[in-house]
Amino acid sequence: MSDLFDTGTPIGQLPLAAQLRPATLDDVIGQSAVVAPGSILRRRIAAGTLGSVILYGPPGIGKTSIARAVGTMLGKNFRPLNATRAGVSDIRKLADEARMVPLLIFVDEVQRFSATQTDDLLAICEEGTADFIGATTGNPYHVLTPALVSRSTILKLEPLSIEEMEQVVRRGVTHLQNSGVHITLTAPQIRVIAGRSGGDARRALTALESLAVGHERGTVTVTDAMLEELYAAAPVNHDRSGDAHYDVVSAFVKSMRGSDPDATLYWLARLIHGGEDPRYIARRIMIHASEDVGLADNTALQTAVAAAQAVEKIGYPEAQLVLAHAALHIARAPKSMSACRGISAALQYVATQPAASVPQHLRDAHYKGAQALGHVGYRLPHDDPRGWVEQVYSPIPKGTFYQSDARDAATFEKRADEYWQRVTGHAHPPAKKY
Repeated sequence: MSDLFDTGTPIGQLPLAAQLRPATLDDVIGQSAVVAPGSILRRRIAAGTLGSVILYGPPGIGKTSIARAVGTMLGKNFRPLNATRAGVSDIRKLADEARMVPLLIFVDEVQRFSATQTDDLLAICEEGTADFIGATTGNPYHVLTPALVSRSTILKLEPLSIEEMEQVVRRGVTHLQNSGVHITLTAPQIRVIAGRSGGDARRALTALESLAVGHERGTVTVTDAMLEELYAAAPVNHDRSGDAHYDVVSAFVKSMRGSDPDATLYWLARLIHGGEDPRYIARRIMIHASEDVGLADNTALQTAVAAAQAVEKIGYPEAQLVLAHAALHIARAPKSMSACRGISAALQYVATQPAASVPQHLRDAHYKGAQALGHVGYRLPHDDPRGWVEQVYSPIPKGTFYQSDARDAATFEKRADEYWQRVTGHAHPPAKKY
């Protein structure tokens, strides 16, 4: 494997991350599914027909580096475009150049291209004039035009694992040493840098460069105090407008639903540390108090609503205590999905079936003339000692919508099932098992 490092490049001319760009896919750390032998990308390079490729993933995981390596392996001139500054005329100039020399056009943040820019770019690719790689941090199926998506090979890149991040840091250390900066870190310190970078290789190398700056031709021994200073105000990666945001939120609510208190607190801490609005978190907790706990513990919704009101008044940092309290209530409470499942089934029925007539005895009878219209026959349940009477309330068969999620725990739903079976002599249909 060729060396990643240009040992003749002194530190300071380029950012460390730029100095360490891989020359070929063999030099790429991580992304094995994308760069491994036999992968789609490798096969396209071997065939010399790259076409249009979209690299999708969070910042700092190698999208630009992979694109440059592909250009080198194809033997094509690499032409980067800035999606916010490049106009249609710039794209057409590249098309003219591509007719004379082989080009690989690379557009970072390609989702910022207008429809006109995208159409011109697609025309170049479809004519075989040039190959194209686009990079985006947004989900291509959400942020790119359907025409670009349908004509491109979509390759998803993942954040680097902590072990892969440690490899990145060690390569950076080696490169600095080869450049005359003798920097010393312990294995735990390397792991701290790897872990705090959140799978972002560029961020890790920038942190390493910050520790080394001012010691170009000297020796620096990194201390824990230096690391604490470096990360004093550094947040965990959390893009509130991107996929990462929704992935963390999804993990948070699924951990509450799955009754895992430690996972619930971890993902909640990720949201809080990333600066997520406490009101947004509280709204998610309220939703899942009804969706996932529901009739199993009616106090869960009360706790969630109280938490939402509390964070309006106190904010961070104290709001984190309220959010943890409410989230743990959802995680630790017994679960029932009968309310969520029932209303979903009822809404689906109403949307697809003819509207049922209101039974005569349930119609409004408070006005003069209602009796003449036949609005009679309603029996008041409170007049019966049981507080219940046998009476038709709709033409819908019992158990069509509401199916009890009562389990072995002494939940409200379990107690209600047992109570109404004693009163009515009928067991309520349980939830269907799928």
